[in-house]
Amino acid sequence: MNIKRYTNEHFDALVGLLQVVFPDEPAHNAPEKMITQKLGVDDLIFLSFDKQTITGSCMAGYDGHRGWLYAVAVHPDYRRNGVGQALVQHAVSELQQLGCDKVNLQIRPDNTAVAAFYQSLGFKVEERLSMGFKIPS
Repeated sequence: MNIKRYTNEHFDALVGLLQVVFPDEPAHNAPEKMITQKLGVDDLIFLSFDKQTITGSCMAGYDGHRGWLYAVAVHPDYRRNGVGQALVQHAVSELQQLGCDKVNLQIRPDNTAVAAFYQSLGFKVEERLSMGFKIPS
């Protein structure tokens, strides 16, 4: 497995991966939009490869105070082979190099398998109320 930073040549393959892994995302999370908007801020998008095939992705962010992981995705054919673990560890390492000392993420409360995965990597459930505001178009 090889992990690289995203480049524009990966756009179509990354869109395809995110559509497979997150098929029911709302329109504001459409992969094409999300990737383009992310690249307008920074290039903290990491991809795992098996030869030339993208097997997973992780978007990271750092605001100078806290780091975040977004859209951690592993293609179903490559799950339970260390891809997700390697991507998360790589992203955390990159955030640490930027000065980040705490990384947050959000998952859906019914996604217990993913919660167990993150807990196995040292993440802990924090009692917080997550709120959002959709800016009208």
